[in-house]
Amino acid sequence: MARTVMSLEKDFHVLFVDDSSPDGTADIVRQLQKEFDGRVHLEERTGKLGLGTAYIHGFKWGIAKNYEFIFEMDCDFSHNPKDLIRLYNACKLDGAYLSIGSRYVKGGKVSNWPWKRVLMSYFASVYVRMILWLNIKDTTAGFKCYRTDVLRKINLDGVTFKGYAFQICMKFAAKKHGFRIKEVPITFIDREFGESKMSTGIFKEAFFGVWKMRRMKL
Repeated sequence: MARTVMSLEKDFHVLFVDDSSPDGTADIVRQLQKEFDGRVHLEERTGKLGLGTAYIHGFKWGIAKNYEFIFEMDCDFSHNPKDLIRLYNACKLDGAYLSIGSRYVKGGKVSNWPWKRVLMSYFASVYVRMILWLNIKDTTAGFKCYRTDVLRKINLDGVTFKGYAFQICMKFAAKKHGFRIKEVPITFIDREFGESKMSTGIFKEAFFGVWKMRRMKL
């Protein structure tokens, strides 16, 4: 993934947030840092602190480093790295403050997913839109580009969710602050590497969390 992103025409940087992974992730990243001097970064944390906190850590790191745009994506190639440029253009050229790689707008697709998973994901977004009055088709999408001004405005320490609820909450917060959001159609492909983190706990967090979001100070 790092080499693919490094090969794109834009000067992207990549940050890895590693929670003491036993598979040697940090060592691999350190080798990549030698190969791509100044463009690959590593933040190491002690213990398994969760995906949501890793995103927040990365956002705060990017803000401190004064990046103008901060991206979020999966590293299992379910998100096509080439679409990073399209998300960037939606913010840089089209005036969006948050662009979302969307499966459910016109032109968006899902490939190689079981139909039950597609239906669950689609109707989860319908449920979220009904509860939060959120005019976003793909509310659980994790492929995004933020203008850093958005992340500075959001109360990041107040976003305590870990799974899909985290993705929903960040979009809701951006909308609540009045930032312009644009969905960019993508083809989402079932993961090539790794395993799904979907669990009953993550599902419950999202299902009940949307009601909690309505009262949160974001």
